[in-house]
Amino acid sequence: MNTIMTIFKKELTDTLRDRRTLIIMFIIPFALLPVMFTVMAKIGASQVKKAQDKELKVAYFANANESHLKTMLEEAEGIKLIFDADADSVEAHIRTNKLDAAIIFAPNFSEKFNALKPGKISVFYQSTNDANITWSRLKKVIDQFEKDLLEQRFISLNLNKNTAKVLRLEQTDVATAQEKYGKMIGGFLPYIFILFCFMGSMYPAIDLAAGEKERGTIETLLSSPANRFQIIVGKFLVVVISGCTSAIATILGMLVATKIGDIPEEITNVLGALLEPKSVILVLSLLIPLTVFLAGILLSISIFAKSFKEAQSLITPGNILVILPAAIGMVPGITLNYGTALIPVLNVSLATKEILAGTLQYDVLIVVYISQIVLALLSLWFCSKWFEREEIIFRE
Repeated sequence: MNTIMTIFKKELTDTLRDRRTLIIMFIIPFALLPVMFTVMAKIGASQVKKAQDKELKVAYFANANESHLKTMLEEAEGIKLIFDADADSVEAHIRTNKLDAAIIFAPNFSEKFNALKPGKISVFYQSTNDANITWSRLKKVIDQFEKDLLEQRFISLNLNKNTAKVLRLEQTDVATAQEKYGKMIGGFLPYIFILFCFMGSMYPAIDLAAGEKERGTIETLLSSPANRFQIIVGKFLVVVISGCTSAIATILGMLVATKIGDIPEEITNVLGALLEPKSVILVLSLLIPLTVFLAGILLSISIFAKSFKEAQSLITPGNILVILPAAIGMVPGITLNYGTALIPVLNVSLATKEILAGTLQYDVLIVVYISQIVLALLSLWFCSKWFEREEIIFRE
């Protein structure tokens, strides 16, 4: 054990001297979430305000006797009606931002209304320009216009408008705010955790094996009194510590993010729920065996590579094997069950999502732990056996 700790301390000291590793291991994970949430909140609020305050240029096509909506739109704040536009070109004008929207009454609108039938109004707009705010502003006026026409119809028929109501719909959403927002952002945060666990482990793993080969120091280490298993375990611990440090830095970054006033309160509450001691312990208990599993894979590849550059070229395409299952965890409808609990990386992503939403099932969590621990032990075993093979370490 003393030999392992000596190697561990030596390798950890060398790793901490590398500025690039420190930046990837701690600074980027710590700074990413606060910066990202701040920028997204500010840009989002700015764009929404801009869209709400913008004067809408709306092409209007209607017969002279259909002027009530025209009056309502003219009285609405921030809407400018255009009466001389070409009805056949409105879609092209909206796409090129010459118009924001167009309202076209069907030629038989009045006839339909007088015949007690629904009249058709076509509204053209481009939702991708402003997240549907143009439509929301116009719909508010059109909805009021419809209410006025209904009231006019009821009066002409000498009916009480309540006679048209056959339902009194009462909606009750039993999902808590934590469940709703936890599911919403709960897929994204595990993706960030897993990504930084991988990145935090990657550079130390490359440097501690392929880097040593390139520097010509691996032979000196192998000729020391320490056996191969002690050497690989010492290196292994450094890689695991590096990956876990990245995960902890990400959690600390979340703590900073909760103190930023521009983030919506609902999201802050979800982040706050994750930062409760119980949630932090659960998340870290999932990330530690995952990091051990990743460390074994990364070190094995690094041992096989002849140089730092070759190790990078071998590991980089393998990113997809980590990123893909982590990204699948963000897909709505994919839940944690006894089947998904056995899939590496995906099980951690889904379990973290359940922790965020406060809907974790502990019997399924036990399956996740068993799967994680078995994979972590297999990864360490394979890495140690790989390191014992001379033809792998000194391959030409």
